[in-house]
Amino acid sequence: MLACDRAAAEGGVAPGQKLSTALGLSPGLAVFERAVPGEVRALETLACWAGRFTPTVSLRPPAMLLLDIGGCLRLFGGIERIVEAVREGCAGQGWTLAWAVAPTPLAAVWLAQAGSGASAATAAELPALLGALPPAATGWPAELLARIESFGLRRLGELRALPTASLRQRLGSAPVDDLLRAWGELPDRPSAFVFPESFVGRLELPSRVEHAEGLVFAGQRLFAALAGWLAARQLLLRAATLHLAHDDAPDSELALRFGEPVADEARFVRLLREHLGRLKLAAPIEALTLVADETQARPGDSRPLFAVAVAGEGAAACLERLRARLGEASVQRLAASADHRPEGASRLCDEWLDKSAIDALPAAAQAGQRPLWLLPAPQALAERGGQPQWHGALQLLSRGERIESGWWDSGEAGAAGDVRRDYFVGRNPQGQWAWVFRDAQGWFLHGVFG
Repeated sequence: MLACDRAAAEGGVAPGQKLSTALGLSPGLAVFERAVPGEVRALETLACWAGRFTPTVSLRPPAMLLLDIGGCLRLFGGIERIVEAVREGCAGQGWTLAWAVAPTPLAAVWLAQAGSGASAATAAELPALLGALPPAATGWPAELLARIESFGLRRLGELRALPTASLRQRLGSAPVDDLLRAWGELPDRPSAFVFPESFVGRLELPSRVEHAEGLVFAGQRLFAALAGWLAARQLLLRAATLHLAHDDAPDSELALRFGEPVADEARFVRLLREHLGRLKLAAPIEALTLVADETQARPGDSRPLFAVAVAGEGAAACLERLRARLGEASVQRLAASADHRPEGASRLCDEWLDKSAIDALPAAAQAGQRPLWLLPAPQALAERGGQPQWHGALQLLSRGERIESGWWDSGEAGAAGDVRRDYFVGRNPQGQWAWVFRDAQGWFLHGVFG
């Protein structure tokens, strides 16, 4: 037995026992075979998540991360706040955490393995904490620990107090060098984790999920890792895809698009909930894979001198949630087309809420001379005394705008064809504003101003 949960431990099961012994103590024990590749993948996912705290992360397989937080203390407000944020983040993902803070990497490892939860902010505090640890906290081989115990030594402080030369002769150089590195007398430079160029996170589910809402927690873990990766790489996300692996059906995909580049984990999860709330699974899910499809560099910004009010959700976040609820085609924007004819001057565009969206509208509509929305087809108007009629006589308020274009697609199905029109802005006695034109057939209403 390598590890057990609390319920098993209460039944007498303990790490290091034979499987037959554990099953004898707890016949209903659920046994899982160790999957080393899965452990490595989980550790790398956690390393990506930890990128939100520091860009310097080191892996110590099978189950330990080293975070260099020395340069981030002022940003987070001190050691206590960083530790609290890390503990809350791990608990929110379902991980059980043993932690420690120390000036040297190896000292932090030993203190964490001892389960002390100790925090040494300075090198002066380190000897007392390390000296109180039992030699077993180092993780040295059992044969070496037995030899140390035969010397009558029960604490690392007692071992460290012995002459270095004689220790090397009795124990070898490796454990002595470990002591010197832990105490900070030899340099210790763990290999840094290299954040991947692209993000692909995979999570095997502990059991099959038959309803989409049951994927929220697993998806949240993947998006937490994605948010950390974005922070470490200084990127923003535009689009991602959640691949759903079914156990007895072809894999399916869930596309997530954002109205603006973002890196907010809470916003990721809100949009995921909206999509999962209306998703019907074709078959149970056994694994999830999250892929960051579109990213862009995060622009630099300056923090304000004085505190500012927290901004609300914003139009982009609101509309992307509406898009998730109502469907991709239900929320779109207008983009410009290179056509002088009003029927063809704009088009519906899926790339919505871009900052350049206002530039995509026809120039005349921006200036207020054209209505944003047109009638599905021009409506013929009566004429009396030389004035077009629409709920009364229309008073023409603008000079004519002549449009003569489209000869190239005359006769084509669905095309406006060759048009020759003079457009005017008019107002009727009820105060309604209209956009009308006159051609060889007479007067027509083409749009209404809001």
